[in-house]
Amino acid sequence: MRIEYHRTLIADQVRNEAFFAALKAAIVPGKSIVADIGAGTGLLGLMASKLGAKDVFLFETAEVAGVAAAVLKANKAKRCHLIPCHSTEFQDKLSADIIVSETLGNYALEENIIATLADARRRFLKPGGTVIPHHIIQYVAPVVAPRIDDELRAWERVGHGLDLSVAQTMSLNNAYVRALHADEILDGCRSAKVWDEIDLTSETKSKRHGETEWRLPRPAKIYGFATWWKVELVPGIGFSTGPLSPRTHWEQLYFPLSAPINAAASDVVGIDLRSSSSEEAGTHLAWTAVHKNAGGKILSRQVHDLDKGYLP
Repeated sequence: MRIEYHRTLIADQVRNEAFFAALKAAIVPGKSIVADIGAGTGLLGLMASKLGAKDVFLFETAEVAGVAAAVLKANKAKRCHLIPCHSTEFQDKLSADIIVSETLGNYALEENIIATLADARRRFLKPGGTVIPHHIIQYVAPVVAPRIDDELRAWERVGHGLDLSVAQTMSLNNAYVRALHADEILDGCRSAKVWDEIDLTSETKSKRHGETEWRLPRPAKIYGFATWWKVELVPGIGFSTGPLSPRTHWEQLYFPLSAPINAAASDVVGIDLRSSSSEEAGTHLAWTAVHKNAGGKILSRQVHDLDKGYLP
C-alpha cells in the first residue's frame, strides 16, 4: 500500500475543502445516506458523518481498507460502515441519497470514474439522488516553452556517435505529469480550449474523443500540448487543476510532439485527443497534431500513441 500517496491526498486542502463544502450542501442532517466510492483512508466518509449523515457506507479494497477501518475506529464513527471491496463487486441492496467519489487522476479519467460511478448510480442511488462530482471539463492548450521538450530529448545529446533515436521515439509517445507555468503556455493560458465534457449524472462512454485548433495571431513555436481539468462537485462548488488555479496535488499532463511546430502568423495548429479507460486494460491515450498554413494546406501531421511509448 502506498501510504505516501494517501498522504498527498490528505494534504490537498483545495481538494478537501471543496469536497467538504459539496457534502455540506448535499447532506440533510439525520436523513441522508451516503455511499463513498473509493474511500481511501476514510476522509470523505468521516466528513459526511460529521456533517450529520444518517449512515455512510465506505467502499475500499486491499490494504488501505484496513487503514480506513482503523481510522474509523479511532474516530468512533458509529454511523460509518466499511465495505472492503470494490463497489462494482458489492451485490447486496444499498439505497443512497448521495454518492461521492474522489477517483480522479492527473488525467481525470485514469481511475475509471465514469464506469465506477455509472455502476453505483444505477444500483445504489435513489431517484433524484445526488452524484458528487457531477461534471468534468477537460482543457488543452499549446506549450510554447522548450523546458519539457529539452528534457525528453536527452537521447539526442548522448554523443559518442551513438544513435538512441528508437528510445527517444518511445519517450515522445508518452504523456508526462508535469507542473507547467502559465507563461509556458500560448498566451499565458488564455488559449486554453475545451476538448471534452463529461456528465457523470447520466450514461456516458469511457472512451473519449475531442479535437480543437488555434489560428495563431503571431509566429509561435509549439513544443507540445498541456491538458488539465475542472470538476464541478455540486452546482457552484468545484476546483481546477489548471496552471492558473490554486495548486492541488494533481498536475497537468504534457503531450509531446515528435518535432516542434514552427508556426507562422495565421497558421493553424490543431490537436485530436483520444482516450479509453477500463479496470482491465488501464488507460490508453493517443494524440495527433496537425499544422496547416493560412490557406488550410496541411504542412505536417504528427501521430502519437501511448502504446508506442512506455509508462513513466
